[in-house]
Formats: sequence, C-alpha cells, structure tokens
Amino acid sequence: MVGVQLSGGLGNQMFEYALYLKLKSMGKDVRIDDVTCYGAQEKQRVNQLSVFGVSYERMTKPEYEQITDSSMSPLHRARRLLCGRKDLSYREVSCNYDPEILRREPALLLGYFQTERYFADIKEQVREAFTFRNLTLTKESAAMEQQMKECESVSVHIRRGDYLTPANQALFGGICDLDYYHRAVAEIRKRKPDVKFFLFSNDMEWTKEHFCGSEFVPVEGNSEQAGEQDLYLMSCCKNHILANSSFSWWGAWLDNGKDKLVIAPEKWMNGRDCCDIYTDEMIRV
Repeated sequence: MVGVQLSGGLGNQMFEYALYLKLKSMGKDVRIDDVTCYGAQEKQRVNQLSVFGVSYERMTKPEYEQITDSSMSPLHRARRLLCGRKDLSYREVSCNYDPEILRREPALLLGYFQTERYFADIKEQVREAFTFRNLTLTKESAAMEQQMKECESVSVHIRRGDYLTPANQALFGGICDLDYYHRAVAEIRKRKPDVKFFLFSNDMEWTKEHFCGSEFVPVEGNSEQAGEQDLYLMSCCKNHILANSSFSWWGAWLDNGKDKLVIAPEKWMNGRDCCDIYTDEMIRV
C-alpha cells in the first residue's frame, strides 16, 4: 500500500491528488491520508477538493498506524523499545521531481509534489478530474466570467497576506514584487497589445492602489475560504501572470487554451531550486 498525505490549501491538495491518480494509474494500492495534517483550527481546509467532486480511498487509522509504526498499544510500544521504530514515511527530497516518490512501496508519501512531471502522461485524466462539478457561481462571479470570455483576458495573481509573515517572507519574499508585475504586464502587452488584466489578490486594497486604469479589473467579493470561485475564474482567462503560488499555477494550467501566455517569476522560492515547477509554456521574467 502507498499513502499520499493531504496537506496545505487547494492548490497543494491538487498536486497531491494528481500524484494519487498517477500512482493509481501504475496499478498501485493507494490511499489518501486527509486527517493527520489538519488540526481543529484548520477544518475548513480539509478536502477542498470537494469542489471537483472527486473521490478517493481514505487511509484508515489502523492503516496509518501500521505504515508509520505509531500504534500506542502496549505490545507495539514494547517492540519499539526493543527494536526501534519502523516508520515507512518518505518525504520528497527537494522541490523538484523525485523519482523515488513513484518507486516507494509500502510508504506514506509526504510533500507537495509540485511538478507536472509526476503526471505528464495522464494530463487529460487530471484535467478531467479537476472539472468544477460542485461549483455554484455567485452572481458576481458569473458576471466576471462573462467579461473574461468577451475580451483578451489576463489573470494576475498577487499574493500578499500570509506571504508577509516572517516565516513566509524568508521563503517567498522579494520575488513577486511590484517590479516583477510591471515586467510581466509589459511582456504581455508586447505580445498581445489589446488585453484586459483581471486582478486576484488577498490584499485588494494594496493591489488597487498600484494597478489602476480601465485595463485593470479587480476581482472582488470572494473570500479566501471560497477560493474555488477565484480558481475557476482564473482558469476562464486566456492568459496568466502567476504569483509564486500553487494556486495560480493551477489557475493557468486548467486553462486549456492553445494560444495562452503564461508569465512566471524567474525564481519560485528563496534559497531553493524549484526548476521543475515550471512547465514548457511558461515565460519566466
């Protein structure tokens, strides 16, 4: 048996589920652990995949205890004291493709698996899985969708909020700064002059202050807890400017347009090589 641990928000869960599908396609007996990483404070983050109506086999508590050797029964505790723990968890070794992820068995796989390389040969299956079957658009989102379809639309993801905390600043700070967005906008305009930019952000006040004019349209009204509305709207756009975030990565990936432009930052994280997160179509600036 192989387990894939669900963790993070919607974008991360999508990478984890894509890996689950890949392992299933290889004929493996696969489970998803959708409990361990989420405490009482994070109940709203558990299984955000429900918007797609996907299903999976859940790892049971006995299965988790067996694969991690974490049972607290007296017999197991005594054995661990004598022989040591036999934890079969395996964490990805870096941000890039790790072939061991597809080989380990039995194992509980830990990580984010943020590269298309894991599921490149089943892309259409992944795309079909991530159809918004259970999404009911708000009135505002439906109107915004119509606008996006009627013009040469560009999604622009500006992630601040949680990225401004000291811990996240160390990893993500200083990459998608104002200068990056100016370069990205200029690159889009150079290739497609007649465009309209749709702004997605968790700090809309800052965003509207720095991006004003009739060609910039703020996408408002959706809370961070209703991120599936924004993800769907991103996927409706015809071009994309990404933040260094799995959320906008998927927003662009789910757009199946043949002529789309996808602009991404030159680097993804500070101090880490994340070259495999980029797809062939991405233009790095």
